[in-house]
Amino acid sequence: MQQQQNSRSGGQVLVDQLLIHGADCAFCVPGESYLEVLDALHDVRDRFTLYNARHEAGAANMAEAYGKLTGRPGICMVTRGPGACHAAIGVHVAYQDSTPMILLVGQVGRGTVDRESFQEIDYRQMFGPVAKWAAQIDDARRIPEYMARAFRVATSGRPGPVVLALPEDMLTELVEVADAPPYVPTAPAMDSAQVARIVQVLRGAKRPLVLAGGSGWTDEGAEALLRFATDNDLPIATSFRRQDAIDNDSDHYVGDFGTGVAPSLVRRLAEADVLLVIGARLGEITTRNYVSLNVPDTGKVLVHIHVDADEIGRVYSPTLGIAADSTAAALALAGTDLGLSGHGDWRQTLREEYLADTQAPAHDHPLDMGQAMLALRDALPADAVITLDAGNHTGWPQRFLRYGRPGRQIGSTCGAMGYSVPAAVAVSLQDPARQVLAFVGDGGFMMSGAEIATAVQHGGRPIVLVFNNGTYGTIRMHQEREHPGRVSGTDIVTTDFGALARGLGAEFARVTQTAEFLPAIKAAFASARPTVIELMTDPEQISTRTTIAKLRGQ
Repeated sequence: MQQQQNSRSGGQVLVDQLLIHGADCAFCVPGESYLEVLDALHDVRDRFTLYNARHEAGAANMAEAYGKLTGRPGICMVTRGPGACHAAIGVHVAYQDSTPMILLVGQVGRGTVDRESFQEIDYRQMFGPVAKWAAQIDDARRIPEYMARAFRVATSGRPGPVVLALPEDMLTELVEVADAPPYVPTAPAMDSAQVARIVQVLRGAKRPLVLAGGSGWTDEGAEALLRFATDNDLPIATSFRRQDAIDNDSDHYVGDFGTGVAPSLVRRLAEADVLLVIGARLGEITTRNYVSLNVPDTGKVLVHIHVDADEIGRVYSPTLGIAADSTAAALALAGTDLGLSGHGDWRQTLREEYLADTQAPAHDHPLDMGQAMLALRDALPADAVITLDAGNHTGWPQRFLRYGRPGRQIGSTCGAMGYSVPAAVAVSLQDPARQVLAFVGDGGFMMSGAEIATAVQHGGRPIVLVFNNGTYGTIRMHQEREHPGRVSGTDIVTTDFGALARGLGAEFARVTQTAEFLPAIKAAFASARPTVIELMTDPEQISTRTTIAKLRGQ
């Protein structure tokens, strides 16, 4: 263990712990409540990069995206009160998406606590329901203890966010304290006996289906999952926005259970006699509001592997439940002969239905997004990263693009608007040479588009595709389904996205015709700066599968 007995301020002790635990950057909006931390970071700027965002929600979403990309806790720093409130969305995303993240919040001085002093909030109460652990460090000598626990909690078991409040006078205290050793996450693995039980339960299946999802997948785990599917001729689907868990070009990938799930895949789920779930929670989106599978008895053999034992059986009673990390489970299963037979035609049928569903539908609008996505699919580098916002427009990249390692799909599964631009900025800052594309609606872009300036300042070059249809599309879809023709609150006044983009320091292109799309993409690939591409999409085509006219007709 590294022993540091020299006198240090609380801020210096905290920064030393960040370095010890392997953190190499943080995303922040600066605040006076944690000046000592900012000052201590000045001394280690050769080893630690501080990215100052334009809004705390952007900083928190950047940290969350970093956690998804690397598997290490994304670090976010914000000031007390309003700063913490703004950052709360990133904590909620990290919680629902099972992403390792640590939010450090400046706090009022200890001598003024419980007086409702300026910007005072009890963050243990505020973040308790949406964080794995929320605490306040009141003694600078305990900073190594708290920080070691924060890293371990954020990464162990089901990953998630940790929130630590830092009273400003605690950060100025001079203390002599030993550093903690680097953290080691704890994750349950799967042993040979459990593999044997899975083989026993699955033996004899005629229509097996694997559902992979959740967090914690590594490149090694994704490769092992593909080997397991190949060796046993298994069809594999993924849960919502986890399509990069398996190579979508493989003949074993059959689609995703997201917001725009193919109707054919829903039917096949009902027909499956065995469902092997690895990593997915079997939550509301994946199960279409818990109706794709019967509750609690699915009526089929269900083997559920999840890193959190409490998640197994939460809604659906499994035939066999195993607490194990997804990557560890895939590695244990790779090379295993399940002894299944007679389902090659079943797997091929599901694959053919997936391929048919990812052909562009006929569309007579000048900008045919289906054809545009097919062109993008062919043009994307193998290691490209796609970040997704909330909204129906994300159905286009989710349905028509292909994912898999080393490329990635990074999107919020909790439906947070304004996520994809800061997420793309965070990814691009890690490797500016990598092509990173953010998909966002006109409404979502107005929530966080200013973070393009963060990319410009720090050398990132994300490509932002803004789907401009003049409406909050998802809500408009629900509105038209429930109250046809009664549009209320969903129209968006036209915005000059070109002026915004250029003002933030980005390149800009407006695409109104299908033929203009690919040249705009290639120009963005070649640019050294961020690029905003405005896509003038058809408001009538409210999703990839329906139109406003059809909704009103129903």
